[in-house]
Amino acid sequence: MKGPLFYSKILLFGEYGIIKDSKGLSIPYSFYNGALKVAETPTAAATASNESLKRFAEYLETINPELVVFNMPSLKADVAAGMYFDSSIPQGYGVGSSGALVAAIYDKYAENKITVLENLTREKLLQLKAIFSKMESFFHGKSSGLDPLNSYLSIPILINSQDNIEATGIPSQKANGKGAVFLLDSGVVGETAPMVHIFMENMKQEGFRNMLKNQFIKHTDACVDDFLKGDIKSLFKNTKQLSKVVLNHFKPMIPAQFHELWKKGLETNEYYLKLCGSGGGGYILGFTQDIEQAKKSLADYKLEVVYNF
Repeated sequence: MKGPLFYSKILLFGEYGIIKDSKGLSIPYSFYNGALKVAETPTAAATASNESLKRFAEYLETINPELVVFNMPSLKADVAAGMYFDSSIPQGYGVGSSGALVAAIYDKYAENKITVLENLTREKLLQLKAIFSKMESFFHGKSSGLDPLNSYLSIPILINSQDNIEATGIPSQKANGKGAVFLLDSGVVGETAPMVHIFMENMKQEGFRNMLKNQFIKHTDACVDDFLKGDIKSLFKNTKQLSKVVLNHFKPMIPAQFHELWKKGLETNEYYLKLCGSGGGGYILGFTQDIEQAKKSLADYKLEVVYNF
């Protein structure tokens, strides 16, 4: 048995801000993906995934049936037969490894599921987001539900606020565009829960809350608008401001060995870095107007281009 593929995602803009109603823009990233499988001879990774699915299945039984009902006999039988999630999505890298798994389980086992083929009204999107939020909180303690939503629908999602989300189109990529969005591998695994905890502690301070509203969210919203409009000049101006705010106020979320590199980008304008997901490790997201120059400056690091301007 092998189920359909579910892709990883990249939250281009909105990390942390969407908790406080900033805009956000999330796009599928098909380079990484995962599918439910049953192996004849399971590997150690497959066995570990199967154990995790056992616990996840038990958790799903506790979800309010008014929200979502699963075909539990079928799910339990498949888990007992050794089903696991075969995934190339790196865990703890901010690209939605648990989101893809949640999407795959919903797709295969949810009764009366909302499908991609329907007219996806805002109500349906919010209903899916609520279901996915509840499902994914098994892995993170708290989840917005956006990662699984992106993975399940495999289309860009525009977050206007927590209860206003819509499927959106993004400007077509330019195959030979000089500008690019890229991922930089920090080489460190990030844990979501501790990072979110630091953020929530900071939110108790009035100064931090003001900074979030007047700087972080302001520039995040502007970046989303610029990106969707294809206003590259304004996008880079706002991305630079956002990168600066993150360096000044989200230091614990940036692995220490990247503080200087972050600063160098701001000083030379060769690239601007921002958090990818909750930070603390995993991938760092980069924006550049000249990808060849950025590759030279970052030659010591593993760099993957995800979008060309």
